[in-house]
Amino acid sequence: MAQLNLAIVGHVDSGKSTLSGRLLHLLGRISKKEMHKNEKEAKSQGKGSFAYAWALDESTEERERGITMSVAVAYFDSKNYKVVVLDSPGHKDFVPNMISGATQADAAILVVDGSNGAFEAGMKGGQTKEHAQIIKSFGVKQIIVAVNKMDVVGYSKDRFDEIKHTLGTFLLRSCRFEESTVCWVPLSAMDNQNLVSAPCDERLLSWYSGPCLLDAIDSFQPPKRESEKSLLMPICDVIKSSRGQVSACGKLQAGTLQNGLKVRVMPSGELGTVRSLERDGSQSCSTATAGDNVAVTLQGIDVHHVRAGGVLCGPDVPVAFARHLELNVQLLDGAQPMLAGSQLEFHIHHAKEAARVVKIAGLLDPKTLKVAKKSPRCLLAKQVAVVEVLLQGPVCVAEYSKCRSLGNVSLRALGNTVALGKVTRVIEEQK
Repeated sequence: MAQLNLAIVGHVDSGKSTLSGRLLHLLGRISKKEMHKNEKEAKSQGKGSFAYAWALDESTEERERGITMSVAVAYFDSKNYKVVVLDSPGHKDFVPNMISGATQADAAILVVDGSNGAFEAGMKGGQTKEHAQIIKSFGVKQIIVAVNKMDVVGYSKDRFDEIKHTLGTFLLRSCRFEESTVCWVPLSAMDNQNLVSAPCDERLLSWYSGPCLLDAIDSFQPPKRESEKSLLMPICDVIKSSRGQVSACGKLQAGTLQNGLKVRVMPSGELGTVRSLERDGSQSCSTATAGDNVAVTLQGIDVHHVRAGGVLCGPDVPVAFARHLELNVQLLDGAQPMLAGSQLEFHIHHAKEAARVVKIAGLLDPKTLKVAKKSPRCLLAKQVAVVEVLLQGPVCVAEYSKCRSLGNVSLRALGNTVALGKVTRVIEEQK
C-alpha cells in the first residue's frame, strides 16, 4: 500500500485536531481506554469538547491554551493508503511550525469552520488564505476542503455553497489549484457526520451525495516518488539517547536508505553509517524508500553534527550550503512593500534564518515570468520579482529546478508570511 503524507491545515479553532482525533478514533487508532482518559481529563478542566483534540495535542501547554502549537504526527490505514497525518497548528504565532509540516505533505485537508462569522474571520484576518498559499507553494496539488461544524448551521446547503464560492474563487484564482484537484466535503467532526461513512442526518443527506472524508482521501492520486534519485532527507527533528546514539527524523524525499549504508550529514559534511531504521513512528525496517517518514539511527558520527534543518544525502553528492541566494518570489495579498534592505525571516524545508533583501533585480510579468521592469525601487503586494537575499547564517539549499524540496522558500516579517517563492540560483556557497 502506498504512503500518503497528509497535512491538516486551516485557521485556529476550525476543528483540525478534533477532526484528526475523531478520525483516528473511528478507525481504531485510539483505544477506548485512551479516549476515556482524554474525556475525563478534558471535563475536569472544563474543556469537554477538546477530548478528541487531546489525542494529538498532548503537551500541557497545548491543553491549557486549547490550541495546537507543534505538528502532531499520527498514522492510519485507509483502503488505498498508509496515511501519515500531519496535524498542523492554526494559530498565527505557530505558522513557522505549520510550514515545517507543509514541506513533508503529499496532499492536504484544509479545514474551515462553517459557522456564521467564523469562516469569514479565517478568511479576512486569519490563516485560511495563508495556509492555502503555503501548501500550494510547497508543491501540494491535491486538496480536500473540509467544511466543518456544519451542525452549527443546521447542515445548510446555502451556507456550504456560499463558502464554496468564496473560498473556491481564491483557491482557483490566487493559489492556482486546478478545479479537478479540489474536493469539497461538508461534515461535523463533533457529530460524526460524513467522516468515515455517509452521513445519517437527513438535513445533510437531503442535498449532499458526494464522498465522505475517508473516501475523499482514498480518491487522491498516488504521489510520485523519486526513489531512483540520489539520497535526500531534510532533517526535521533529532533524537539523542542517553547511550550516545543519535537519530535523524524526516521524510525521505529521494533515494533509498538501508542498514549499513554510508551517508553524508550536511552541513557538517561528516560521514556516518545507518545503524537502524524506524518507519511510521515505531516500526523497525531494514530499508526505506522515497516518501517514507523515518527515524535514522546513525553511528560513527559526533552527535553535535546532526541537527534539525540539516540534510542526509549520498556520500558523493553533498548538497549546497549557502547564505547568498537568488529567489523568484511573489508577494502575498496584503503584504507591506518590500525594499532593498528589508529584514525578513527566511524559511526553507526545516531551517530558518534571519535574512536581508540585498537587491531587487527585476519585476516579472506574472503570466510569462519575463522581466517587465529592471531594478524597481520596491515591490508591492501580489507582484512577482527576482530578488537577492543574504542570510545571517548558511542553510542547506538547492535550485528549485534541481530539487523542489530544497528549493521552496517562504519569507515572513512581523509574524506574517509576506512572500512565497523558489531558489533560482545559489550565488555563493560556503566553503
